[in-house]
Amino acid sequence: MTLKLSYHGVTSVPVEVEGLTPDWACDKSLAEIERFEIFHGNRKIPLTEMFRVSGGASDKHFEFEGNLSGVHWIGAHMTTGRIDILGPAGRHIGSEMRGGEIYVEGNAGGWTGAEMHGGFIHVRGNAGHLVGAAYRGSAKGMTGGTIIIDGNAGNEIGLTMRRGLIAVGGSTGDMIGFNMIAGTILAFGECGIRPGAGMRRGTIGLLGPNPPRLLPSFRYASTFQPQVVSLLLRDLRSKGMKLDESLLTAEFDFYLGDLVAVGKGEILFRHERSIKPAGPGKSDQQVALPA
Repeated sequence: MTLKLSYHGVTSVPVEVEGLTPDWACDKSLAEIERFEIFHGNRKIPLTEMFRVSGGASDKHFEFEGNLSGVHWIGAHMTTGRIDILGPAGRHIGSEMRGGEIYVEGNAGGWTGAEMHGGFIHVRGNAGHLVGAAYRGSAKGMTGGTIIIDGNAGNEIGLTMRRGLIAVGGSTGDMIGFNMIAGTILAFGECGIRPGAGMRRGTIGLLGPNPPRLLPSFRYASTFQPQVVSLLLRDLRSKGMKLDESLLTAEFDFYLGDLVAVGKGEILFRHERSIKPAGPGKSDQQVALPA
């Protein structure tokens, strides 16, 4: 039986439900779940002050309803089960999760999947800044799992990520893959400035129609049709992401960098599109990619 949590709070003060996960609740009675303590600002209150709770949690399936844009940390630290969020949600969705699935039918706030270690998150709307990122002061961001954003996402996507896959169907902000250690980020729309700045390893696919300027510390490597890209795209399609089918058989131009760091990262563009390099005297030119 699904545990249904209908949000009825009317407040501009943040509500935090960190620790309320399917794996915690699966062996609890409804009364125990209703007494779970959440934060309303800096005040602890029982769950029932903000949510109507019904159903059961034995099958490790949560269903959140209502405008949850002011409710944060949904699914944080979860290890198993499924959470469906039937509307917008706040920050830190799936933060540090290790397993399970989270589906968001609306928009999500910042830090979605921050420092996640495993599992799957699918946001069918937009997401805020720092998807899959490291928290300030942390050595590593996302270390495993998959995050799909159907819409747009903000700045510093995949900051210092170590492993895993992030795919954004719409536009992304500035500094995608900043200080990236490893892992894969695919962006299918417009992209902001300084992609891959400081990246050491990993792959960033900028597959939108207007590739951004690259920093001058990236160098062209080769053009080919990598099978791994096709496999990744097919896997994303099987998980419900809509793709341009022509990408499955496309060739890609690979650039290596960031040479101010380890320099073993990859940024790839679809072949026959052009980029604007940020080198001296070339910032206003369109430069064709090598054939």
